[in-house]
Amino acid sequence: MNGPELLSEHAGVFRTCVGACWPGSHAVFRGQDLHRDLAGIGWMDLFLLGITGRRFAANELRLLDGMWALTAYPDTRLWNNRVAALTASARSLPSLGLAAGIAASDARVFGGGPAFFSIDFFLRAGERQRAGDDVEAIVAAELAERRRILGYGRPMSSTDERLPPLLALAAREGLADGRHFRLALDVEQALLRRKPFLKLNYAGATAALAADLGLTARQYQLYNVFKTMAGMPPCFVEASEKPEGALMPTPCSNVIYEGHPRRNWSETRTARHS
Repeated sequence: MNGPELLSEHAGVFRTCVGACWPGSHAVFRGQDLHRDLAGIGWMDLFLLGITGRRFAANELRLLDGMWALTAYPDTRLWNNRVAALTASARSLPSLGLAAGIAASDARVFGGGPAFFSIDFFLRAGERQRAGDDVEAIVAAELAERRRILGYGRPMSSTDERLPPLLALAAREGLADGRHFRLALDVEQALLRRKPFLKLNYAGATAALAADLGLTARQYQLYNVFKTMAGMPPCFVEASEKPEGALMPTPCSNVIYEGHPRRNWSETRTARHS
């Protein structure tokens, strides 16, 4: 059923299983009273409950929290931080700046895009491995169909400085030996035999760890929304403390222009009206 019939079925009623609020009385969050049953819950715990509908163990929450903290770089030169900072330089609102920075983070090549495609690969590869395929066959088939496996390689540097502390955190929390993470390391070796720069990167490692925690690709995409956000407020604050418009100004002399040569404006207008 679709079209008017579908809309008619949903008109005048809102059905939900995630929660609702009754102002002056109470609020329900995923079937539990937010202020009674979930009193004292941590933000990450609540965030993941909202996304997945389930509670995570304390060590799992510490890993998920660390996965955010380890990539929170307050560097305005980074593309998403720059967006947030430029809004501050233009004297716009913090909410707009952070929202724009978060949106820019969800790029296909950087940030959220590779993370989503990476966990999607690990979930599919894990199924194939359980069905009996070896890692070499899985990698070969993926490269033949999609040409690359996101989560490996890094344009800026072949070394990812975030991996050692991430692996130390996962080991400390007893979460470094899951099926998908071990698969990620085996895939790395298969890729390195093809191209020596295709090392496991932060997007791939965190995606594999998230797969071991039972997140789906869509759930992980939602979790990833704030993965780099903590680096944005410092950039926004610093830009707002500088003169308006003074953040990374670009002189016209630095712009490489290869279009039409300089033209006389009055002659151009005369020719256009003739």
